[in-house]
Amino acid sequence: QVHVVESGGGLVQPGGSLMLSCAASGRTFSSFAMGWFRQAPGKEREFVTTISRSGATTYYADSVKGRFTTSRDNAKNTVFLQMNSLRPEDTALYYCAAAAGYSFDYIPRELFEYEYWGQGTQVTVSS
Repeated sequence: QVHVVESGGGLVQPGGSLMLSCAASGRTFSSFAMGWFRQAPGKEREFVTTISRSGATTYYADSVKGRFTTSRDNAKNTVFLQMNSLRPEDTALYYCAAAAGYSFDYIPRELFEYEYWGQGTQVTVSS
């Protein structure tokens, strides 16, 4: 059974930084492409970023490009989301997700491509 667990959320002031971590267990971590999504109150869940199984390929939503960076450590079964220059509109519940069965450098960008999801970690950007 695959488990995905996020950590690192919290309250931060506008312009601040926060790093989220996500651990996946139950299968070989490098078999998963990993993605981050977020959902604000009253809104649909949206794509934030994805990283391929190898870590060589990443893709970002336009709204976070240049501010957020994703990386992974396959030896530690962990993926990271470094969030800089945070804005109030970044406030949301952030979900980590794992996608299996894709080639080594494929980057899934759609919700339906991810079959394993964490419970989410809250990020609040407010002064």
